[in-house]
Amino acid sequence: MRVLLWHVHGSWTTAFVQGDHDYLIPVLPDRGPDGRGRARTWNWPESAREVTPAQLDADDVDVVVIQRPQELALCEGWLGRRPGRGLPAVYVEHSAPQGRIADMRHPAAGLLLIVHVTHFNDLFWDCASSPTRVIEHGIVDPGYRYTGELPRVAVAINEARRRGRVTGTDLLPRLNGTVPFDLFGIDAGALGGVDDPPQEVLHRELPRRRAYLHPIRWTSLGLTLLEAMHLGVPVVALATTEVPDAVPPDAGIVSTRVDELRAGIERLIADPDEARELGLRGRVAALERYGLQRFLDDWDDLLEEVVR
Repeated sequence: MRVLLWHVHGSWTTAFVQGDHDYLIPVLPDRGPDGRGRARTWNWPESAREVTPAQLDADDVDVVVIQRPQELALCEGWLGRRPGRGLPAVYVEHSAPQGRIADMRHPAAGLLLIVHVTHFNDLFWDCASSPTRVIEHGIVDPGYRYTGELPRVAVAINEARRRGRVTGTDLLPRLNGTVPFDLFGIDAGALGGVDDPPQEVLHRELPRRRAYLHPIRWTSLGLTLLEAMHLGVPVVALATTEVPDAVPPDAGIVSTRVDELRAGIERLIADPDEARELGLRGRVAALERYGLQRFLDDWDDLLEEVVR
């Protein structure tokens, strides 16, 4: 099947393009948001190939995976067909809705089948008459790599300063106590961290830290949290959005109480054996629920249904 999709979320797309399809990734000369092309910091198979708008033909596309409202117009302009009207399409919603609960109408409501990546998102978005599905994340397993040799805590936040309260950046001084934190992510360098490391660097560095902290208040479900669990890193996380369902009680430290999270961090720093055991249980839970093959199978079933 020939699947057109934009490179929007690198980690999610890395899993998606592992399937048995031909993935058409738009590329523009400036490699801006509407044409990033292939990823440069993730490893993608050759079946994910770059195409310019001039190379696209509606007859060569079996289905479109829309991820942002503007892609509806881009698709119509480039292919001469509107997704959902003569061109099979689905809309993947990666994010939790923002704003007042009464104003959370989805931009694709009434237009396309909407696929949510968490049950929390499906619950909170108002999709009106549009049918919805939930296809939970799948992770390309990086393997068990945990050493925990550094008595430090890893934190991964993109745009930590700008997104402050959403990402829980303001909680870091309350959570770290005497434990040093290492911040990774886009613009992390502005706060003394490591700025936008490639995935292979993140997968190498996270397992060296004793634990991984997920302080985000309002997000869909951070994929770095799931990757940390796959790596065998014990996780400490705010019990918000999908996290309490994604991290079983015996597979991580999850709470809305800052004092409990801080105490959990300090305990893991002081007890490497407990940290290792917690990480092993987290890895088992993550492999069972967020395995790559289940994710790909779910998507195969849905795409076949849409193109019938």
